[in-house]
Amino acid sequence: MQKLTKAEEDVMQLLWDVGRGTVSDLLDRCAEPKPPHSTVSSVVRILEKKGFVGHKAYGKTHEYFPLVEREAYGRRSLGDLLRNYFDGSVPRLVSHLAEEEKLSKDELDDLLKILEK
Repeated sequence: MQKLTKAEEDVMQLLWDVGRGTVSDLLDRCAEPKPPHSTVSSVVRILEKKGFVGHKAYGKTHEYFPLVEREAYGRRSLGDLLRNYFDGSVPRLVSHLAEEEKLSKDELDDLLKILEK
């Protein structure tokens, strides 16, 4: 699975949220200032070439849908993050999250319960 650029990830997040939609549907969900229609259209076509997005044509209108699940891409991205920034160490990653995100005692207890399973 290829790594996505920030713009590609942003469009994929929109598509994962809507499930299926046209470029206009995706633009409707964009924060202001909205990117040009042509930019979103180009990014969607790139995502299609990379195998992340499929489409169904209705005349000149294309309805796009994700071919890669959010969770699958998230697992891959988390693996990259772990390898590239934490030397593959889960304890270092969890320690970093606990310190940087200022996790509450209850959140830390929840993590311990998950780890004990």
